[in-house]
Amino acid sequence: MSNRFICEVLLLCTLIASQLPAQGSSTSLLQDAAAAMTAGKLTRAETDIETVLRTAPNDYRALDLLGVLRVLQKHESQAEPLFLKAVKQKPNFAPARAHLGLLFIQEGRTGEALPQLREALRIDPGRRDAADALVPALQAQARTTIEAGNTQQGLALLSEAARFEPDDPDVQFALGTTELQTSLLDDAIAAFQRVLKIRENDALALYNLGRAYLAEWRFEEARQQFARYIALRPDDAAGHCALGMTLAALERLPEARDQFERSIVLDSKQTESYFRLGLIELNLKDLDNAAQNFRQVLMYDPKHTGALSGLGRIAYEQKHYPDALNLLQRALANDNSLREAHYYLGLTFARIGRKEEAEDQLQTATRLDHDEAQRRRTAVQIRNGDSNAQSQQ
Repeated sequence: MSNRFICEVLLLCTLIASQLPAQGSSTSLLQDAAAAMTAGKLTRAETDIETVLRTAPNDYRALDLLGVLRVLQKHESQAEPLFLKAVKQKPNFAPARAHLGLLFIQEGRTGEALPQLREALRIDPGRRDAADALVPALQAQARTTIEAGNTQQGLALLSEAARFEPDDPDVQFALGTTELQTSLLDDAIAAFQRVLKIRENDALALYNLGRAYLAEWRFEEARQQFARYIALRPDDAAGHCALGMTLAALERLPEARDQFERSIVLDSKQTESYFRLGLIELNLKDLDNAAQNFRQVLMYDPKHTGALSGLGRIAYEQKHYPDALNLLQRALANDNSLREAHYYLGLTFARIGRKEEAEDQLQTATRLDHDEAQRRRTAVQIRNGDSNAQSQQ
């Protein structure tokens, strides 16, 4: 039995002693028993409780107190039926519900604990013992559920935890992380902002807030978060890479290049930074350096779709059409949603006289370009408060 659980139980004993309704000698004995338990006089408490139960075997207050006593005596297996009987006699008796939930938590039976703790809080929303146990239980259950692949149920559990403890930064961080994973970007941003109101320099909250802004194409806001992040963690290669991505999106290319190069100095296997440097060189028509960076990516990640596509584009620009076909088709085999790969594959087919295949690839590229533009417009509309845009998603 953990010290935390014992302290909670002793606190509850004091609460029960002060709140028992006036019912004559039974009430007096139960108050004495609760006081004895808080003083550690368990034998005295047991005598008083059993005296009540001899004359009133279904007294829910006495059953609950005896269950608490059995917990303190480390006889948990005897406590459970007592709490259950108390709940049966008085379903709206919050202490017995809370005690039963705490016992289940102690025994690792989180799934059974949750409904008891929820019901205790429904009956008495001010019960800190139940809330303090319920919130971490919900978080633990959410982790288990998400690991099992049910992200939506895990998100619902974390949202429930946040309703009980809206100012708990750990709860908000877990909620924001799950919302980010499920592309609920506005919700994730709000959750990470709540974390940062409480913990101003929470590095991981800053990083994930930057990721959420980046996913919404809010590049300047993302840049600010990543800049704050690397100020706290200057040796984090991923942080420099993320900052470089926002600078590149803002067309601040020399600064972006500097961040990618710092990232590679910190971690020579930082494939994303090599890839982003390759894109900068490719767009500047420095094909040799671009190809060198893309090949560096493929050394560590042979199936990297962006690097394969980039090399395919370079092969097309250099009129090495068989190589371009091979590279672009390999990229699309891994990710068929790459607009640029479809576009350059279409151009390559056109160069070698395969007109129908060229037309098909170019149409696909046009459709993907249209879809991407629509997603960007929708994101902007949602950010500006257009409810119709939200309903179209």
